[in-house]
Amino acid sequence: MNAVPPPNAKWLAALAAALPEDVLLTADEDLARYSRDWSGDHFGRPLAVARPRSTDEVSALMRCCYREGIPVVPQGGLTGLVGAAVAAIHGGEVVVSLERMNKVRSISAVDFAMVVEAGCILEDAKNRAEAEDCLLPITFGAQGSCRIGGNVATNAGGFNVLRYGMTRDLVLGLEVVLADGRIWNGLKMLRKDNRGYDLKQLFIGSEGTLGIITAAALKLFPRPTQVETALVGLRSVEDAMALYARARRECSDLLTAFELILRVGIDIALHARDDLKDPLGDVYPVYVLIEASAGGRVDLASILQDFLAGADDLVMDGVVAASRAQAEKLWLLRETMVEAQGRGGRYLRTDVSVPISGLADFVTDALSSLEKSHPEALAVTYGHVGDGNVHLNIVPPEGMGPEAVVALFHETEKVIFEALDRSGGSISAEHGIGRVKQKAFLDRIDEVSLDLFGRIKDALDPSHILSDGRIMASRPGSGYR
Repeated sequence: MNAVPPPNAKWLAALAAALPEDVLLTADEDLARYSRDWSGDHFGRPLAVARPRSTDEVSALMRCCYREGIPVVPQGGLTGLVGAAVAAIHGGEVVVSLERMNKVRSISAVDFAMVVEAGCILEDAKNRAEAEDCLLPITFGAQGSCRIGGNVATNAGGFNVLRYGMTRDLVLGLEVVLADGRIWNGLKMLRKDNRGYDLKQLFIGSEGTLGIITAAALKLFPRPTQVETALVGLRSVEDAMALYARARRECSDLLTAFELILRVGIDIALHARDDLKDPLGDVYPVYVLIEASAGGRVDLASILQDFLAGADDLVMDGVVAASRAQAEKLWLLRETMVEAQGRGGRYLRTDVSVPISGLADFVTDALSSLEKSHPEALAVTYGHVGDGNVHLNIVPPEGMGPEAVVALFHETEKVIFEALDRSGGSISAEHGIGRVKQKAFLDRIDEVSLDLFGRIKDALDPSHILSDGRIMASRPGSGYR
């Protein structure tokens, strides 16, 4: 069915009347940077971009959009990987960029909490917490570009989930503008509040489909005074999992990261940067990057050294960073692998999770199946072992044509997801569903869950103007989308 063009002129006039003059962008040259996400794979030109400076301006915008039936999509730092924050390809959606709402409203080293506006860049919030001798533990490669609202809306994960949990576990309260423009003020720093439904949980991980998050109250922790980092080589993923089980017992809650990297990832990093050297004397099939942190009088260095010395039946070789610079070099192997894995071109990203006890079997099953079905593809495997999260990505052979690449991605994703289904896992551990994973998500969701999802969407966004077509399919009759 052909798309029905939206009433652009009427909508733009209504928005211009509802908002201050400098809030709305409509010129093509202004819209370009809001049209494509970080991956480069997802593009959609917005009808307009609204850049509110306050919660009241977001409210005025949404009241207008609700009245006129104007579809909107909230946008943060555009670092997402599932197409949730990019405007619809056929046009007609108004992007609501939170980039001007970037303040830290308050911070308390006694409450160990901060209130941050949705447009605040994660790294800026982390630095502000550090200035108060506190730690905001959300940590991943895009922290210099991603924004707090997007972190909350996608329930972001990262390296420190093992110790501190997902973003969901760090949110104390939210401020949200609803589809009809009402402001729900759920901002609070209470650690215990048992008054009925926990409404904030509806919006965390909702990918902008239920409301626009404008501010968040976040948990902070004492800033660690000691950080120890080690990289070890092992014979197999099974040995890595056995090492993880021991680390959890012997290092307890001091363990902050336990990153699995198969050898192909190390090779990618070494090939990409001349200043990186093979970290160990020999080559091993599997590597684990371990980080532990502590404050106070704990002798962290001795704890990690004693743990590694007692694991010599599993650890073939290893290195413990003797300085912060050496630790950063070890982490650079992990970060460079992620950045360079696509050889500058497209590659298939998967972001799956399985029960921790089944991670080794899943990796073996998936890689074996891929080798049989698509031996020409390069499978890059790494992940956050402590939370069962594996990124199993597919890089096409050099010189493969665009249509063949699309077919390869479709076929290999099917193979990976079939192995995932056999392991009882999830197709999205931390990236979300958006548009990209929607079909795979809908193919697997049970009827009762889908019905509840739909009822919540209808209750909070009855006109389906908020990020329609993300997570769930567009409602029938929604027109051009």
